[in-house]
Amino acid sequence: MQLNRWASKVESEMRNVSIVLILVLNGCVGIPENVKPVDNFRIEKYLGKWYEIARLDHSFERGLTRVTANYSLRDDGGVRVLNRGYSEKEKIWKEAEGKAYFVQGTNIGYLKVSFFGPFYGSYIVFDLDRENYQYSLVCGPDKSYLWILARNPEIKKELKDTLITKAATMGFDTSKLIFVDHH
Repeated sequence: MQLNRWASKVESEMRNVSIVLILVLNGCVGIPENVKPVDNFRIEKYLGKWYEIARLDHSFERGLTRVTANYSLRDDGGVRVLNRGYSEKEKIWKEAEGKAYFVQGTNIGYLKVSFFGPFYGSYIVFDLDRENYQYSLVCGPDKSYLWILARNPEIKKELKDTLITKAATMGFDTSKLIFVDHH
């Protein structure tokens, strides 16, 4: 009888630990308020090299210039992510390789990406040149993550202003954008 109560208590505690782990591991794959991932997304058109035009500051990219992201298909159906940037201070190129998987289906621009083992964060494409896939607006799990990406290292001022305005109207603090030098 005593053993059954102990086993029941252990089972209950393990269930609680499992729930907490699920919440922690999935807590960073949410969608910020007022953000809607693009639909009719086509990963095959999104693959390849993208240049970071602007971003909100985060420690993992701090001080980097000439930042690019390369996307390619993985054998397991996911997407290989290779981010690369130059540290002028250290005079070296830095790279980070990750993996991404669709959260709600391959036709929705909503993925979870990991650079650190089992920990995933949201990668949400919420605006996109739907015809030619030449620019995109991407965010993470909250509004402190924002990137303007393009297929070329520079985009026209009018397009940049339009994308910044769209992000600002959705609640992103675009006054803190860092514009990436690609020279």
